[in-house]
Amino acid sequence: MSGPAAAVFEPVSEARRLIRAARRAGLATLDASGSPYVSLVAVATAPDGAPLLLVSDLARHAANLKRDPRASLLFAEVGGGDPLAHPRVTLLGAVEPFDKQAGRGRWLARQPESAGYYDFADFRMLRLAPEGAHLVAGFGRIVDIGWDALATDLAGAEALVEAEAGVVAHMNEDHADATRLYATALLGAEDGAWRFEGVDPLGCELGLDGRALYLPFDGRAENAGDVRRRLVDLVARARAAAA
Repeated sequence: MSGPAAAVFEPVSEARRLIRAARRAGLATLDASGSPYVSLVAVATAPDGAPLLLVSDLARHAANLKRDPRASLLFAEVGGGDPLAHPRVTLLGAVEPFDKQAGRGRWLARQPESAGYYDFADFRMLRLAPEGAHLVAGFGRIVDIGWDALATDLAGAEALVEAEAGVVAHMNEDHADATRLYATALLGAEDGAWRFEGVDPLGCELGLDGRALYLPFDGRAENAGDVRRRLVDLVARARAAAA
């Protein structure tokens, strides 16, 4: 008798999951001597999935990026056992300025501890404009992905981008039980006070104590009504899984 079928490997979905769920990453820049310099940074994502960085002008990597905007970010899933058995993805590109006020909501939903210094004048927001990604998702699962394939298409989803903050607030105020169920029943996470941290056309982000998970939708969402329908479908699936 044969065992259950192996899950289909979808490199684009796996890379998106790793990036959307990341709250920290390894940032590689070029030092004044031309040597590689790696630092640990907090991250969030722009609506299209490109990484956002809140960088202090006092940081060494900030000085490096002013000289040369080329950079890469490593997003890695950590866990027990062999560290190289866990998936990771590297995004390569160059940083560019990003409107700090436009990024406030998404950033603070994912990095609430930075609220105390977010408005300091020496902190700037940058967006990594990716050229492509290198995904290592396990043995024999090593794939290069172009950013045109990896980016979340926002065409037609402008209403959702505008509604995101309201959706997040509504879910946390009125549907915390559903968010908890998504995390435990659909994503296999430990029980806890999981919070809804963000939504994009392809899925939503759930967070607990600095850790985050990405839950894909079963179909694309382009406005708040679409999101509601996707979440209702997911909660029905989660209840069935938990029964």
